[in-house]
Amino acid sequence: MTQSKIPDIIISRLPIYLRALRHMQGQGKQTTSSQELGEWVGVSAAQIRKDLSQFGEFGKQGTGYNIAFLIKKLNEIMHIDRVWDVAVVGMGDMGHAIARYQGFADRGFRVAMLFDSDPAKIGEEIDGFVVRDSAQMVPAIQQAGIRIAMLCVPASAAQAVANQLVQAGVKAILNYAPISLTVPPGVRVQYLDPSIGLQRMTYYLE
Repeated sequence: MTQSKIPDIIISRLPIYLRALRHMQGQGKQTTSSQELGEWVGVSAAQIRKDLSQFGEFGKQGTGYNIAFLIKKLNEIMHIDRVWDVAVVGMGDMGHAIARYQGFADRGFRVAMLFDSDPAKIGEEIDGFVVRDSAQMVPAIQQAGIRIAMLCVPASAAQAVANQLVQAGVKAILNYAPISLTVPPGVRVQYLDPSIGLQRMTYYLE
């Protein structure tokens, strides 16, 4: 199946499978089954087999999946068998936390540039990176060839900054601002709003 025809809901489950497989590998396991993997991630064995079959045949009936091989294939499918440089825009609390987070390196990503428009923050050093003036963001990102950005600015500034990122050639934006962005075709936006997650949970509380 071509990339454009794979349902997004399937793509969204692949990183969850990968995380579970890495935990299994860390425990010394070499093989797993769709049943076991499903129990780890809360997805039925049939759904896991259906999801993986969109990309090829990775397991053998009776023996299951070789964990190292499946990790390798999922890395290739999600294009994280390489390291992607990421720009972070907005050096508030969230931006600072992301800049210092050590969990990206072994998952295919590396924070490469930090930007902010606040003169008090420009020039600040965070984990070896100097915060740059967002006025220079477009040429800096273009020159570095960065295609992924994390947006940690207030909602009031998010669309304008997103427009600049698109102009700079960014094709994937992880947006922490509580606002929907308008971007041209070919640019993907992923939204992370903790309040939405909390609201989904409180529905189930008495």
